[in-house]
Amino acid sequence: MSTETIPWDQPATMIDLEGRAPIIGTIRDCAMHFALYKPHARDHARVLLTVPVHRPGRKTRTWILDPAEIAELADRLARETN
Repeated sequence: MSTETIPWDQPATMIDLEGRAPIIGTIRDCAMHFALYKPHARDHARVLLTVPVHRPGRKTRTWILDPAEIAELADRLARETN
């Protein structure tokens, strides 16, 4: 899946599978926080989207980004801000 098409200002919520308080904001906010997380926290992070995205090989779109996809967003943010 390519995260390049997800706009930075799209509302989103970052959740933690261990039950920490969610971060409610934008995709940019979620990517910025994810970049600051320690590896253990990154493994348990997920982003809930307000607009589902297509994943190759799936018939339906998804509302959740996994850690690898959030890492793509954090890398994209770092490239765009440097």
